[in-house]
Order: sequence, then structure tokens, then C-alpha cells
Amino acid sequence: MHELKELYQQVILDHNKNPRNFGPLPQYTNYAAGHNPLCGDQVDVYAVVEDGIIKELKFSGSGCAISKASASIMTTLVVGKSVEEAKTLFDEFHRIVTADFDDKVETLELGKMAVFCGVREFPARVKCASLAWHTMVSALESSQNNEVTDNNLN
Repeated sequence: MHELKELYQQVILDHNKNPRNFGPLPQYTNYAAGHNPLCGDQVDVYAVVEDGIIKELKFSGSGCAISKASASIMTTLVVGKSVEEAKTLFDEFHRIVTADFDDKVETLELGKMAVFCGVREFPARVKCASLAWHTMVSALESSQNNEVTDNNLN
């Protein structure tokens, strides 16, 4: 189990140092900004959605390693998926990071999201991990400029 935790830490560190899909999109159909004033994490999520499919998804902002890695992994998972599939992934992600520590989580089914199973051990970090995901859902639900703050994160 220790080796698995070490692997997960390495994945998080890699996505923090080399985030995928990082940077603003010059042209986008959907956008939302997220901010967690308790820790200072900030994320902007930009999406190109055509016919209900997420064609492109990028993020920019600053935050801790967990926040940035979560946003990076999120973008790699949802591009090419329908908006509904992306929301289903959000629900699954949210379930694993907020599950009781004693609950068994089947990591094989989670793919890349499994690296965040350990976040539930640190309740203060759940908001760091979920900020980008909440912001993505907000962006996908409306093409208007949306803002997600600490009050929206559960």
C-alpha cells in the first residue's frame, strides 16, 4: 500500500510541475472562475463545447499542488466527452474525495482519478482537489461568466 501512495504522490507532483492543458483559451464557448479564499487557490476554466461535446478544455490559475494536479488531470479526462459524461465524472470524483475514510473505494475503476483517494484523509484539502471540478461544472452549465467560491465547494 505504501508503494501505491508513493506512486499517487508522484503523479500529483508531475501534474503540478507539468500541468496538462494549462493556459487560457483565446476563444471559448464556456468559462467560469473559481476561488477558494481560505487557501488562495484560483482557477479559470475555459471550454469549447460543440453539439454537447467538450472539444477543448484548459485551465489557468494558481494554487497548491493538489489543486493544480486535479485541474490538470480533470482536463485530460473530460476532453472528447459529452457534457453529461463530464458531470458524471465530477460526481464520481466528488464521491471519492468526500467518502468516509473507512469506506472502501475501488481504485481500479477510477483510472487517473484514483490518485486523489488519499485526499479524503485530509478534509481541509478536499476543497483544493475539487475546486477545478466545481468550476468546470459551472462553466459547462452556462456560457456566461460564472464564479465559484468557497461557499459553493462541498
